[in-house]
Amino acid sequence: MKIKKNPYLLVAIIALLLSFTNCSSTANKLNVKPIQNFDLKRYVGAWYEIARFPHRFERNLVGVTATYNLLANGKIEVINRGFMHSLNGPVKTAIGKAKPAGNDGAGHLRVSFFWIFYTDYLILELDEQNYQYSLVGSSSPNYLWILSRTPQMDSVQLNKLINKAKDLGYDISKLEMVEQPM
Repeated sequence: MKIKKNPYLLVAIIALLLSFTNCSSTANKLNVKPIQNFDLKRYVGAWYEIARFPHRFERNLVGVTATYNLLANGKIEVINRGFMHSLNGPVKTAIGKAKPAGNDGAGHLRVSFFWIFYTDYLILELDEQNYQYSLVGSSSPNYLWILSRTPQMDSVQLNKLINKAKDLGYDISKLEMVEQPM
């Protein structure tokens, strides 16, 4: 059976998909703002995922890292890598792109791992002196990550970031710790 290519159908499918990305009501959104005085050049590099909200795209992944590379055109290459089930498991890699959003100096990026669909990446807390830890979320209450430049994070600092997330309105009972190498 031969399937005819229909450009109108393609446009309709894309429009439908785009409508799903904006389905959530404003009642389900958090009123969170990104940090200011953000220096993207200091933020790029490798980050270890210490904790996260569970998602289909990270299911069963441990030893997860996110590496951000600044490109000549001002955009950012995003490489997420993790191991399936154990630190010795098969590697799963996702390569995406990001671009600065909002005003200069705001810790606000737009990230995409699929074609033209971008989502907010808000840096909500950051070690401004050394860029050693970061609390990342979005206006959706379903996305939250705690990142560190090292595979392990001091428990006092981790608890401060968890409390900050709670104060911002995130349901921290959903937070799961990510196994990292010692």
